[in-house]
Order: sequence, then structure tokens, then C-alpha cells
Amino acid sequence: MADLPATNKRVKKHTKEEINLEVKEQIQQNVDYYKNKSPEEISGRLEELDQEWDTERVLEANAASLVIAGSILGATVSRKWNILPGIVGGFLLQHALQGWCPPLSVIRRAGVRTEAEIQEEKNALKELRGDFH
Repeated sequence: MADLPATNKRVKKHTKEEINLEVKEQIQQNVDYYKNKSPEEISGRLEELDQEWDTERVLEANAASLVIAGSILGATVSRKWNILPGIVGGFLLQHALQGWCPPLSVIRRAGVRTEAEIQEEKNALKELRGDFH
């Protein structure tokens, strides 16, 4: 069996480097913006980050929506729609094993970050706020 990428690195590994760099630059810009802000303002940003959807959540929500829609259409319109949940299931399996599937490229280009990238910004902001002193 081929080596599978580590769970926390698989999405970044299969994302174009230019997109990974854009995400990293955005994180740095966000942190730089909060360097001279009050702890309360930083706390507000941390609360926003707690609500941010990561790549996994976006992928799962979209996949579930397509499975439900395909199942309903397959039961009510035409059995041909039953292929949609099968395709989506295949994409999810591919993503689980490799960390990549076709919709992921679109999700990343839309600026959706991984949980690790969100956590990176949170940790930097907590450092600014003085949580680790």
C-alpha cells in the first residue's frame, strides 16, 4: 500500500504552491494588522476565527448536500440521478485517502483555509495578546 500523506498536511500538499503562499501571506497580513490592537480587538478576531469554516467542513457540507439532492432526485425524478451520490462518495474516499479531490481545488481557490492554517493565525494572535507569557 502506498504511503498516505499525514492528515494535517494532505490538503496543503495537494494545493498549488501559489495558493498556499497566498494563504500564508494573508495570515501574516491579518496578524500584522492586529499588532497594535487592544487585547479586546484581538479577542474579537479570535472569536471570528472560531467560527471560520475550514476546508474539511466546506467539503463535507457540499458533499452531503449533493448526496441528499441526488438521492431525492433519484427517488422522484429519474434513477439516473443515483449516480450523483456515488460520484460524491468516490470523491470523499479519494479525499480521505489522498487529501485531494476535484472540488478541493475550487474550495482552496475560494480562499478556504485548512484547520491548521486557521490555528496558525489563532496562535500568532494569542502570542500578540500575551497568552503565552
